[in-house]
Amino acid sequence: MITVSEKALAQVERLKSQQNLGPDYGLRISVKGGGCSGLSYGLDFENEEKKGDQVFEDKGVKLFVDMKSFLYLAGTQLDFSDGLNGKGFHFVNPNAARSCGCGESFSV
Repeated sequence: MITVSEKALAQVERLKSQQNLGPDYGLRISVKGGGCSGLSYGLDFENEEKKGDQVFEDKGVKLFVDMKSFLYLAGTQLDFSDGLNGKGFHFVNPNAARSCGCGESFSV
């Protein structure tokens, strides 16, 4: 399972509204090779399930994750920070052994 914090939920709803995306849109969360720690997170809006996707819903947000990415993301929480140390989405991933300073890449 992948979950969404209250702050992330508020930001997702704000972005969907700004981009005029309907209620059928959710988030596609992915993991790709790259970044300073070896693997990097991907986050985008999506409205269709792809073959092989794991689909979750938390706090009314639909989350689409391909099976390969899910192996790295099981138990992860999507969070949002708007503090002085940086603004943006952050992944609280219990599977990450290391992550870079920006929080956009990790290794297992």
